Amino acid sequence: MLTVSEAIKAILTEVRRLPAVRIELSSALGRVLAEDVIADLDSPPFDKSLMDGFAVRSSDLAGGTATLRVVAEIMAGQVADKSVGRNEAIRIMTGAPIPEGADSVVPVEETRLLGGPQSEVVIEGAARPGRSILKRGESTRRGQRVLAAGRQIRPQEIGALAELGRAEVQAFRAPRVAVLATGDELVDATCAPGPGQIRNSNEPMLAAQMRQIGADPVSLGIARDETADLREKISRGLTCDVLLLSGGVSAGKLDLVPAVLAELGARQVFHKVQVKPGQPIWFGVWDSIVSRPLVGWIERSEAHGAATRWASHGSTHPTGGRDTGPCYVFGLPGNPVSSMVCCELFVRTAIRRMMGVEPAEPAPIRARLTHEHFSSGSRPTYHPAHLQMTAEGALVKLVKWVGSADLAATVEANCMVLFPEGNRSYAAGTEMDVFLW
Repeated sequence: MLTVSEAIKAILTEVRRLPAVRIELSSALGRVLAEDVIADLDSPPFDKSLMDGFAVRSSDLAGGTATLRVVAEIMAGQVADKSVGRNEAIRIMTGAPIPEGADSVVPVEETRLLGGPQSEVVIEGAARPGRSILKRGESTRRGQRVLAAGRQIRPQEIGALAELGRAEVQAFRAPRVAVLATGDELVDATCAPGPGQIRNSNEPMLAAQMRQIGADPVSLGIARDETADLREKISRGLTCDVLLLSGGVSAGKLDLVPAVLAELGARQVFHKVQVKPGQPIWFGVWDSIVSRPLVGWIERSEAHGAATRWASHGSTHPTGGRDTGPCYVFGLPGNPVSSMVCCELFVRTAIRRMMGVEPAEPAPIRARLTHEHFSSGSRPTYHPAHLQMTAEGALVKLVKWVGSADLAATVEANCMVLFPEGNRSYAAGTEMDVFLW
C-alpha cells in the first residue's frame, strides 16, 4: 500500500498538462498563462500626476511659501494647452498629464486658493522635483515582459492584462471532470430517503470542489451497483478529461467499480493508500487510443443511444469532453469525508498539474494547536479543523469529528490537520502541518 507522498508522486508521473487555448480575458480568472505577455507601450504612457493639486516649478518655491498665478486647469484625460511659466501654477487632477514646464505637484491639502479677479494660489507645502509625479514608463517599459508563462491569473493579473490591451490570452485549458456517485442506497437530494437509503451528497460536493479549483464539472448522476449501469455511466465519464467516482471501490460484495474499469480498458496505477479517511482510493488511466475495449463495447451497446454513437465515432461527447487523450480516473471511497479528503489531496493535485499550476502537490502551512489532542492509528489522519490567523500567529482548533461519515463536522472546518501514524499525545501549542480547504 502506498503512502500519501508515494501516491501523489504516482499521480504526477502520469498526469500531463492540457493543451493551451485562446480564451477571452473575462473567462481567464484562475487559469494559468501559457505565454509570456509583453508590454506594447510604456506605462504610464506620459508623466502623470499622482495627486489632486497644483503643478508647479520647484525653483519658484526655493524660498518656501509662495503665491503663484493659476493659469489653467487639467482633468484626467485632458492635455494642457499651456505650459507652466515662472511664478505660475496649473491646477491638476490625479492621472492627468504633467504640463510642460512643471516638475512637481503640490497636493491640494498643502495649498490655499485665493479669490479675486485673478486667481492665485498660496503654496504652503514643499515642491521637490519629481514630487507626486509618476514618470513615463516608470511602471512598465515597452517590450518588457510583464507576465511570464506559468503564472496563475488572479484579479490583479486580469487588470494588468487589460492595461496591456489583451482582450484574449493564451492559457491552459480547464479540465472537464465527470462526477459519478455509485450505490443502490443513494437517492437524489430532493427526495425523502426510504428505509436504508441516504441522499446523494458526494456528487454535488465533488462537483463544487472541482468548480472551486477552476475545473469544469459534469454531473452524471447516480449509478446503481449493477455492472451494466456502471459500465454505461462510466463509459460516458471516460470521454471527459477526468472521471471522479465515489463509492464501489472497497472490498464489499457490490464494490464493482475496479472490475468495470478494468473491463473497459482502464489501467490501474494504484489501489489503496495509507491515509485516514480514504484508504480504498483507486487511481488509474484510460487512454482513448490504447483502451480499445471501451470502443468495442460502445459499438455493441444500445443502452445510451446517440451518446454512444458519438463516442464510438470519436466525435465530441454530449458531456463536452475531449476527443482524444487520456482520461484520469479516481475511484473515491463512498463515505463523504473520505471522498472530500481524497479529492483535496489527490484529485486537486491532478487538476493543478493539468491546468499548469506548479507546484501541483498539496502545500501545507504550519499552525499551532489550540488544545491538546491524542491521535492513534496505523495510518496518517487528516482531521477536520478550523484555522485562525491571530496576533500570535496561525492557530488551529480541531472540530468534533466522529469519522468518515460525519460530513456535518466539515461545515465547521476550513482546513485539515495532519497527524502522523502511531499513538501520540500532542500538547497545546504543538506546530502541525495544516492543509486549507
